[in-house]
Amino acid sequence: MSTLLGTTLNGRYRLEARIGAGGMSTVYRALDETLQRQVAIKLMNREVASDSAQLERFRREARAVAQLSHPNVVGVIDAGEDEGRPYIVFEHVDGETLKERIRRLGRLPVTEAVAYAIEIARALGAAHARHIVHRDVKPQNVLIDEEGRAKVTDFGIARTLDEDGLTADGRVLGTTDYVSPEQALGQPVTGQSDLYSLGIVLYEMLTGEVPFRGDNQVAVAMKHVREPMPDVQEKRPEVSAALAAVVDTATAKRIEDRYADDAELIADLEDALAIETARAGSATGEVTSVLRTLPSQTRARVPFRVRHRGLATALGIVVLAVAAGVVAWVVATHAHRGAPTPHQAAPARGLAVVHPCQTCAHDYNPDAISGAKTQNPGTVGLAIDGDPTTAWSTEHYYGDSLGKPGVGLYIDLSSAGGVAARAMVIDTGTPGWNAEIYGRTAAAAPSPDSFAAGNWVKLATVSSVRARQRIALSTRGTRYRYYLVWITSLPKGQNSVQVNEVTLYR
Repeated sequence: MSTLLGTTLNGRYRLEARIGAGGMSTVYRALDETLQRQVAIKLMNREVASDSAQLERFRREARAVAQLSHPNVVGVIDAGEDEGRPYIVFEHVDGETLKERIRRLGRLPVTEAVAYAIEIARALGAAHARHIVHRDVKPQNVLIDEEGRAKVTDFGIARTLDEDGLTADGRVLGTTDYVSPEQALGQPVTGQSDLYSLGIVLYEMLTGEVPFRGDNQVAVAMKHVREPMPDVQEKRPEVSAALAAVVDTATAKRIEDRYADDAELIADLEDALAIETARAGSATGEVTSVLRTLPSQTRARVPFRVRHRGLATALGIVVLAVAAGVVAWVVATHAHRGAPTPHQAAPARGLAVVHPCQTCAHDYNPDAISGAKTQNPGTVGLAIDGDPTTAWSTEHYYGDSLGKPGVGLYIDLSSAGGVAARAMVIDTGTPGWNAEIYGRTAAAAPSPDSFAAGNWVKLATVSSVRARQRIALSTRGTRYRYYLVWITSLPKGQNSVQVNEVTLYR
């Protein structure tokens, strides 16, 4: 390969240094002698150029990326063939890969990780809008340029959803550290598969490590299929509940539990960036650039002094003058205020706790319409009393089965006119049960037959609820009056479900 250095392709591109290599191609830094600028050349290796399938895949990459014009995608400049070897000319990006950055720094600053995730998601959104699935999203394929911007590259195994053939179902392509469960199983791959891989990349940026390791690639791939994701907050406690919920949703095993599209993921990432920036109290580098691109309503959640540095500095003296009075007021009033319970304070981290009245929880048993027993209505208030040492429990069932579609409890927020909750945290003493979360906007209280009548909107699905389970809620700004925790299975070896606490956040 080194003998090619110094050679010129088609009398225009002089190869100056090798900067990457793979089984199909080698990437060089080159000089475009016509325009006198640095470019990157991906040159197909001679030993695979005679393989018609590989050759078509290589050409398809050029066609796919040439359709994309986005600031977070490494752009295609030209393509050609020299002595039977095809090549693609890309813009040259000075900097490092995201993988190199993670190796160099370890865990990235939380706000930086979210900013990069937003940029990658936007790049994927541009590709998905043209029915192009990357299929190999990983930090090695994300370049960080000199200005700190993330740019996605290497669509070498990309595929349009309109094509069949070269990457037909049954073949597993991609890097198994980041591979989606459906891709690991050789099932159809969609844009949601890319979003799963991005969720793994976000986890790695936040923790400094990939979630699963194994003796070989197959072992790792099967862990993506079978094993639950490690809790990002256990690895990085300062991560907010909102951001942790984004990771959980993006990396859901079942496609139907994952973000439906890029727009949903980007919206939650943008909210998470505003929350994390507010908590950090400052923003630098690419975080500042991404903050400027947030929707105005989301950007408004960022502290004024972060959004308006110069003006905030000018107002500094005024703030100091007022500070003494504020401190005195806090000291005077602190003794008269109850401190937030540890249970509520810990998971909130940037989201506001919703405080229902103590009589606003109700058991819910659709079978009651036919005379079936209720679900311990006298103790259901214990599920929202702010004390995780107390609990409400369902009735007891036998044979490891509810014998019905489900039972549960709902929280009535009608006195507040409804709430657009963004997350829910469930504490349970009997982990391992399955649940679905629903919302209802109707003013009338739910009747036992309302569930069968379809008067609830599903907001989330959770398989095997953990002892403390975070759940992102897809309310999309809708103010639901009622929130239902619908229990659809019993934990293995248990004859009831215990709910210690249900906490909603907005």
